[in-house]
Amino acid sequence: MAYDVVLAGGGLQNGLIALALLHQSPLKRIAIVEQGDRLGGNHHWSFHAADVPEAAAGWVEPLVTKRWPSYDVCFPSFERRVDSAYATVTSARLDEVVRAAAAAAGADVMLGRGVRSVQADHVVLDDGTRLDGALVVDARGPGAPTPEVAYQKFLGLTLRVAGRVPERPLIMDTRVSQTNGLRFVYVLPLDADRVLIEDTYYDESPVVDRATLEQRILDYARGHGLEVLEIVGSEHGVLPLPLERTATPRFTRPLVAGYAGGWLQPTTGYSFPVAVRLALALTAADPRAAVNELAARLGEQAVFLRRLNRWLFRSITPEHRWRLFARFYRLPEDVIARFYAMEMGAIERWKIVAGVPPRGLRMREFLRAVGDA
Repeated sequence: MAYDVVLAGGGLQNGLIALALLHQSPLKRIAIVEQGDRLGGNHHWSFHAADVPEAAAGWVEPLVTKRWPSYDVCFPSFERRVDSAYATVTSARLDEVVRAAAAAAGADVMLGRGVRSVQADHVVLDDGTRLDGALVVDARGPGAPTPEVAYQKFLGLTLRVAGRVPERPLIMDTRVSQTNGLRFVYVLPLDADRVLIEDTYYDESPVVDRATLEQRILDYARGHGLEVLEIVGSEHGVLPLPLERTATPRFTRPLVAGYAGGWLQPTTGYSFPVAVRLALALTAADPRAAVNELAARLGEQAVFLRRLNRWLFRSITPEHRWRLFARFYRLPEDVIARFYAMEMGAIERWKIVAGVPPRGLRMREFLRAVGDA
């Protein structure tokens, strides 16, 4: 079977690529192959207003399930409301919107189909079926991380509750015990009686103790005046955060997307901003040139962000790592936005690292961290 585009993997990245291409040209012949029974898995993806270029708004907006005009952060030393719009997307909405767009355009969504191999111009499924494509994108997940990584890992519970649900997202609450590294709680108010609470860790181990984290989430909810009536859903993730040079993003055949191709925000683990920009680049008149231009911009940003990761994990003692983020969230809102969107200039980078060193800094390791590329 022959297609204009074959997308191996039905997660966020390929869902966005399908929407971008079908928005631009509904007649494109597209195939999406996903081994699961629906697209997107089981996730919430959130993003800041500056993360989505205006040119992508038309096909991103239908994905948004909830939007807020601002969000909060809380640290032992201070609290702040950041007046920047924040939005979230669910796997269920991604599945619904992409499948509807595909059906309207006659694109093929192949669920429950495993991929045997991905080549420059074709994909072979587990049953031997060959899908030929002028463009092939491999976005099946991160693969095996390199040894020089740390991790952002989390467990999230969607809870039906009684009590006063917060008005705004609380995207970082470090007023919790700091265990083996940076720990914070993330709170997303979904409805008047529904909230997503995630217990998140930045440390050197990929292990997630689900039972312990679940109990901590329930204790956190009750400690903040919420009576837990029901656990509606759960999600978890282990995101490798590179400390050294990883895959260099670039246009390849096949195009390797996501972590495996170096398309990520190395410090936050946020996938949405980069995924949107890559999808948008593929709609350009010359996709190869547009993707390589984007890759060059992101690669320059990644050098600084990997250095920041080394500073965080190698230069600051675990119990004090939250202080780096506390310093960061005292910065102007435009600096915060450009950091998340990976659009920092020299001034923004300087503002992030300048000032009084956070407590717990190991000076020798810090000098090594900021000196390496």
